[in-house]
Amino acid sequence: MSVLIIILGVLIFFLLIGAALGVRVVQQYELGIVFRFGRLLTESVRSPGLTLIVPVVDRLQKVNMQTIAMGVPSQDGITQDNVTVQVNAVVYFRVIDPSKAIVNVQNYVYAVSQVAQTSLRSVIGKAEMQELLSERDKINAALRQIIEEMTEGPWGVRIERVEIKDVSLPEGMKRSMARQAEAERERRARIITADGEYQASKRLAAAAHELSKDPASLQLRLLQTVTDVAAEKNSTLIMPLPVELLRFFDKMAPGGVAEPTAATSEPIEEPPALEAAIEGLPKVEEAPAVDRTLEEPVRPLDRE
Repeated sequence: MSVLIIILGVLIFFLLIGAALGVRVVQQYELGIVFRFGRLLTESVRSPGLTLIVPVVDRLQKVNMQTIAMGVPSQDGITQDNVTVQVNAVVYFRVIDPSKAIVNVQNYVYAVSQVAQTSLRSVIGKAEMQELLSERDKINAALRQIIEEMTEGPWGVRIERVEIKDVSLPEGMKRSMARQAEAERERRARIITADGEYQASKRLAAAAHELSKDPASLQLRLLQTVTDVAAEKNSTLIMPLPVELLRFFDKMAPGGVAEPTAATSEPIEEPPALEAAIEGLPKVEEAPAVDRTLEEPVRPLDRE
């Protein structure tokens, strides 16, 4: 009797150990798949919570169903317009079929990383540099589509999002782009300045037309300009004399300006003091004329 009790106790002990080994806990962010003697039980995907398996016979494999953010290392590539760039990206993916993710691929995280790198090089070769810089949404969509075609069906991994992080350009290309941007800004500045001058000239022409209707307006404008100039504390201020002011004084003169008359033919009388001074001067006698007929010609010297 005692031997039977010992045997029953041993059996109960092993049953308790087996039951403890057969109890598994699946977390909320996981799903479990069961392998029985190495064969996948496709109909028995274990949901989160407490689950039981047959010890020694079954093996429970847990699969993380969370979204995984994986960085893609920088990839060197040549764009369609022959520019060498370095591009890195981030891939967001998650498992939607745990059976395929475990059975069809050995390490789905590493596999997705390699597919993302090769796809990134392929997209770089098909795009132009300007598209990589300004049309990243288009590049991200194309890259996501390429990766998803290779991972979702065979491996049960869905690519939720792909983002290009950084595009590194050569230093020479950066300088060229900086010069191009500077030239574009200068062109826009010149266009804006020219447009402003054109509009200002039209306004000035209209203002001059209105001021020409009334001369007094021109004088008021001149006074306003003088006031603005005087506010600058200049040491010297030169003002032109308006022509209208001269005309005003010409009209207000009583007899006007007398025009010069023609010179008369009457001789001008010399003053009496000048005549007396002339009479008091001694008279100068004329020198006698020289008779040149008596002069003998000059003879040359005789040379012996």
